[in-house]
Amino acid sequence: MTRPLIAVPARFSATTSALRFAAEVNARALVEAVWRAGGEPATIHPAEDGVEQRLARFDGVLLPGGGDLAPHRYGAADTHDTVYDVDDLQDSFDLQAARHALASGLPLLAICRGLQVANVALGGTLEQDMGGPDLDHRHRVHPVRVRQGTLLERALGTDKLDASCYHHQRVDRLGSGLTAVATAADGTVEALEATAARGWFVAVQWHPEDTAEQDPVQQRLFEALVESARMRGRA
Repeated sequence: MTRPLIAVPARFSATTSALRFAAEVNARALVEAVWRAGGEPATIHPAEDGVEQRLARFDGVLLPGGGDLAPHRYGAADTHDTVYDVDDLQDSFDLQAARHALASGLPLLAICRGLQVANVALGGTLEQDMGGPDLDHRHRVHPVRVRQGTLLERALGTDKLDASCYHHQRVDRLGSGLTAVATAADGTVEALEATAARGWFVAVQWHPEDTAEQDPVQQRLFEALVESARMRGRA
């Protein structure tokens, strides 16, 4: 059976030991989770030209984690001193990819930065810093409560889970048409869905790929993306 082709935008890396110089990368755990789910993960170069045409050949999109979005992308006048790894080309490509996937019905799973991109793409805003190392969600595993009856709950098969997190920013104002479908104990929005999405769309603030190999609940997110991509390919 042909594997559905899943576009995974590359992340720019200043240095990589194996390649000696700057590189475009994706987390191995992420692409392996897509592969285990039956998809064909394809890392694509973030370039501004022809985003819609380039994505037309794919059956689904996975927007991965990464550095922070430039605050001006969501109308902020100032930049907090903790904002890091901002790249204008990365921002432009990811925002275009998110808008295209949501408008066209291309199945989309957005993870960590990807959730923030989807929120900003639809006019939402971000809290630039959650309050430092004692208050942010770096290197943390914490419980998340999922709203019942949502796409996310159906994908995971549960309304409670432990989430592996690494982020210092979070959703502030929701983008147009988005609904928060999971939260942490401190009120952080942990997942988003679109009330009138044309295709399958789930965004999570945590990193399911961190534990997906050992945790079937987290792996099911990737399986849901790939199955939606497979069904779209058959339509």
